[in-house]
Amino acid sequence: MSTVRSSRRIERAGVNALRALLEENDHIVQEIDGGNDHGEDMIVNFTRGGKRTGCWIAIQVKSGKTYKRKNGYAIPIEDHFDDWRQSRIPIIGVVYDMKKRELFWVNLTEKLKTDDQHPGWVQISNTSRLSEETVLQFYTDIAFYVGDTRMQIRAATQEDALTEAVRARQGLDPLTAPNPLFEGLADFALRHEERLEIIAKDLRRSLPLVALVTIMTWEWPRQIHFAEGSAALSPTLWVLNLYIFMFFMALTIYFEFRAGRFPKETWRWLSLIASNFLWIPFIDPDGDRGWWGTSWITAGIITPFIGMILMFAGFVRFALDRKKNRHAQDAR
Repeated sequence: MSTVRSSRRIERAGVNALRALLEENDHIVQEIDGGNDHGEDMIVNFTRGGKRTGCWIAIQVKSGKTYKRKNGYAIPIEDHFDDWRQSRIPIIGVVYDMKKRELFWVNLTEKLKTDDQHPGWVQISNTSRLSEETVLQFYTDIAFYVGDTRMQIRAATQEDALTEAVRARQGLDPLTAPNPLFEGLADFALRHEERLEIIAKDLRRSLPLVALVTIMTWEWPRQIHFAEGSAALSPTLWVLNLYIFMFFMALTIYFEFRAGRFPKETWRWLSLIASNFLWIPFIDPDGDRGWWGTSWITAGIITPFIGMILMFAGFVRFALDRKKNRHAQDAR
């Protein structure tokens, strides 16, 4: 005759205790047979006021002193790391202390979503007790998590809902099932979410700079043609001088944005200079052949020279004042 494993009694003790507690509180428990057990022992549908809710969970149950720790308990992850953290319904870990005859629980999916590397074990606090007194809070906490992460399951019958829960557990929920073409990119985005957010902010701040460079590039041949009317200077040097000044102003504004400041005066001067000089070739394409063009060509020489001096003087003085204030605060 076949023999019964001695460990089976210990394994079943936790499952039986948990099932009894949940069913005594009218929650629907569907045990998973051993052949289909891939890290969970049961699927549970919570009820409220005698009616099923859309809140479903899968539970991994462990029993015995193997899972006892100095300050609580622990659930081994083994090869379930990706399955549990990516599950479309919460995977709950429960440890049954046979000596105390008490249950303790943890939301494995929630815990593992914060880990990039396999942690080996998930700790359970000895204050996370699951009992007749705390089962309502247990349901409330999980229902809040399910609602917040949009894991709600709705179906016409209990059989349909169970099927839907199993599909969600396997990642087959049509509303949330992964697309293999983009899962890798999504994982990369999650791993580097903070850095990508910084890059996105910098890109938004740089939009005015990019727009200005695009306009100046498109304007380049027109500016050259405008300045060709003057025989006293090189058209290329004249346009470069003006462009370098405008670009430096835009770069200054960009770094001020990054520092959390808005340089109103610099912004006004850049808007005024860019709007005038970039529009001039359309008004007077012949440049120095008319008095209007001659005046602007002269202004295009003087403005960048004086403007650069004033910008350097103003922003260097501003930086010195900040450093002095910082040193004064550190001295205190």
